[in-house]
Amino acid sequence: MADTASVALLREDGNKYFKLGDYEKALSCYTQAIDLSQNLSEGMILYRNRAACYLKLEEYSKAEADASKVIESDGKDVKALFRRSQALQELGRLDQAFADIQRCAVLEPKNKVFQESLRQIATKVQEKVRQQSSTDARVEQMFNILLDPSEKDSDKKQKAVQNLMVLAREDAGAERIFRSDGVHLLQKMLDTGNTDTVLASLRTLVGLCSGHQSRVTVILHTIGMDRFCRVMGSDQEQVSLAACNVLQSMFDSLKGGIKSDIRGKEEAVVLEPLKELKMMIHQLLEMLVQPQVSTHGRDNSVNLLIKHVPRKSLRDPNNAMTIWVIDQGMRKILEVAGTVSEIPNSVSITDSGRMSVSVLLTKLYDDLKCDAEREAFNKLCEDYVRDRFESSGLDGKLQAIQTVSTLLQGPSDVGNRVLEMSGILECMIALCSSEREIDQLVAVEALIHAAGKSKRASFITANGVTLLKDIYKKNESDQIKIRALVGLCKVGSAGGTDYSMKQFAEGSTCKLAKQCRRWLCNNSNQCSTRRWAVEGLAYLTFDADVKEEFVDDQAAVQAVFELAKSEDKTALFAVASTLVNCTNSYDKETPDPQLLELAKYAKQHVPEEHPKDKLKYVGKRIGKLLKAGVVSALVCMTKKESPALTDSCKEMIARVFLALVEAPEDRGIVVAQGGGKALIPLASEGTEVGKTKAAQALAKIAITSNPEIAFPGERIYEVVRPLVGLLHLDRTGLQNFESLMALTNLAGISERLRQKIIKEKAIPMIESYMFEDHEMIRLAATECMCNMVLSEEVQNLFLVEGTDRLKLLVLYSGEEDEKLRCAAAGAVAFLTSLQPKLCTKMTQVTSHWLEILQALVLSSNVDLQHRGLVITLNLMNAERELAALLMETEMFEILSALSREGDEKKCKVSAVAQDCLSQAVEYGLIKPTEEETSP
Repeated sequence: MADTASVALLREDGNKYFKLGDYEKALSCYTQAIDLSQNLSEGMILYRNRAACYLKLEEYSKAEADASKVIESDGKDVKALFRRSQALQELGRLDQAFADIQRCAVLEPKNKVFQESLRQIATKVQEKVRQQSSTDARVEQMFNILLDPSEKDSDKKQKAVQNLMVLAREDAGAERIFRSDGVHLLQKMLDTGNTDTVLASLRTLVGLCSGHQSRVTVILHTIGMDRFCRVMGSDQEQVSLAACNVLQSMFDSLKGGIKSDIRGKEEAVVLEPLKELKMMIHQLLEMLVQPQVSTHGRDNSVNLLIKHVPRKSLRDPNNAMTIWVIDQGMRKILEVAGTVSEIPNSVSITDSGRMSVSVLLTKLYDDLKCDAEREAFNKLCEDYVRDRFESSGLDGKLQAIQTVSTLLQGPSDVGNRVLEMSGILECMIALCSSEREIDQLVAVEALIHAAGKSKRASFITANGVTLLKDIYKKNESDQIKIRALVGLCKVGSAGGTDYSMKQFAEGSTCKLAKQCRRWLCNNSNQCSTRRWAVEGLAYLTFDADVKEEFVDDQAAVQAVFELAKSEDKTALFAVASTLVNCTNSYDKETPDPQLLELAKYAKQHVPEEHPKDKLKYVGKRIGKLLKAGVVSALVCMTKKESPALTDSCKEMIARVFLALVEAPEDRGIVVAQGGGKALIPLASEGTEVGKTKAAQALAKIAITSNPEIAFPGERIYEVVRPLVGLLHLDRTGLQNFESLMALTNLAGISERLRQKIIKEKAIPMIESYMFEDHEMIRLAATECMCNMVLSEEVQNLFLVEGTDRLKLLVLYSGEEDEKLRCAAAGAVAFLTSLQPKLCTKMTQVTSHWLEILQALVLSSNVDLQHRGLVITLNLMNAERELAALLMETEMFEILSALSREGDEKKCKVSAVAQDCLSQAVEYGLIKPTEEETSP
């Protein structure tokens, strides 16, 4: 019986909330009632009512499901039939919607609502049939134009191409193309070999594949992955990229990218795409070593492998695809890594492609979960390099060294381990003296990468520096000279920022840097040569003297920025490294003074800071870089869709941005040149350090700039998550403080932003920081809460019984810190105004409430006075008893005195005091003055 009574009450509550328009609460009541109900007929009513809620909440699939349950029990339930018809209509299933409303009209032929709905749906069905017929005819006509070899009208063909692509972008249009035998026709277009026709086919296929697993499966098996790979391997870069986009769309769809608005048959299809994914990846691996594949095709194949093989998140326990690729295709990847195009029968590859391979190797290695997997990876690399080194003569040794060079740029731990193999490093140095230019080129480049660790640098200093100098002075090839120069730069910078660790004689690093700048500024040099010059500067700018000379050389700075904006994506890391060094945005450890003294006493080496790395020098360098246009260069770097934009590279860009916004006066420049927009993706993708740095830069901007201007439109909502991320306990106190300040500004803008902050679960963290010992963090958290209480959802937290939230704010209103008092009193003023129930609660949370309130009202700070008086007015408006309680205390005399204040600065204070007295008069607690009663 208790359950029956509860169901009836819940149903009544649901009906009440539904009439009030609170469909969420009505839905909750009906759902609870359904769970408790044991009566079939009562349950059907509840399902029917819940279907009405789902319709109002635009959850049409759920509305259809609930209505269907009722109809299964009673096929003549017109309300359920009508609601299902409405849901089906919204889901685009007009034929079924028409059948339901037709049934309603038969059951109640005089119902005008049913008759009108029947007429509207019939009209829509007829229109859909007409459109489909028209669309089918247009699709056929477009394919006829594009596949007719006798059609010479280029404008007509171009229009057909445009129409086909536009049609494919909409799911309905894509479905019509698909059902009109479009896949076979698009295959015929691919096979024509005509560039424009092939591009039209590929761009249409992107639309057909987007977010639709079943169509992708059919397209994949009809056209064939081998055909897509052949097209992607085309010499024409545009065609290759278009084919890559199709495969990208296929991968996204197969890995779960079904559009939320696709309904009907696609919803019912449950696919297991692993077989298709493996088949696609297998073909991409095969493509890597096929000699007929163009460099663009090979690069695109590597890029697709980078995106779709490793796990997106290490929290996902399944790295089976990575293991499978390593087992099946590691030798193919290493073959590309070791490619030397000048050797006969080698595949062709660009510098950008080799860098992409190093990124792929890194991602595969980082995706491994245990030592056994990493050991197997190392073994595969060692075996491959050994096979090349021992069995194929000089060319094999060269390929082995090239492979090692690529590994050193990628998973460096693996590269350094392979470097330990007998004869590898000695062979590198020996090949530097080879008569063949390609031998020297590969060997010098490998030496540069081998000098990454200090022991390698010392070995090369002892065995290779003289050789590198000799190569630089005597070799006639610019490609080799610049590499030798960079090798010297890397060795010379082995001491890093430690001023006391000099590898070369005083002034040598500045001379090397000057040579690098000359190569960099010579526009007649190839782009790759200039990129190597930046690589040299990336090493040498650890030296503060080099930094100072570089930022003063406007031509060199502009040349670096031009490279950052150029199509040569391989320069990104070197440019970012150089800028990190010049802005001193790398991590710096501040040693404990006592430990420092102990180290000196023990005659241990103590790193020394260069005098020109002091803050005043760094600030000036940042100013010069800002004036030169560093922000626009960084923005261009973040826009590049390239494997070269690695997580490490993103981290360095974030570090530079953080250094640029350190001074408040510089933040406007960064925002004006697009820095705010560029920081948002950096705060959500990359290394944890990089995301944190970018988020802190966003916080600094949001503190001093108008967030609506700095992050216009929808972008402002994307800033919330990174800022909330800075509230975690593993962040520094400064990061916590800046995040709270930024969130305070955002929370004061709109309810939608406050809701976004709530959705990101920031409220518990803000509350915890209100208890922080550090007074600035505690103040910032309280100010943030002051703005957040404008949201009803936050107000409801203060209404919950048994919490000390309100007590904390009341007590803070009596603290000595005026800023903290102001923030807390502001929050109490808002809460007591928006939630009158809290007025009574305020008098119960602490026995000192009246004392605190009087202190606020008597404060010499006008803002505090005003807040105190607003709270007093709220208490008096809430209940007559509270007003009476206040009038019996000294508050009456205080209000009387304040109401007569004639000071202009205190006019708002006296106005609120008068309102308080007027309320007391209205309650009959005091008599009006003669002035108030006079006409």
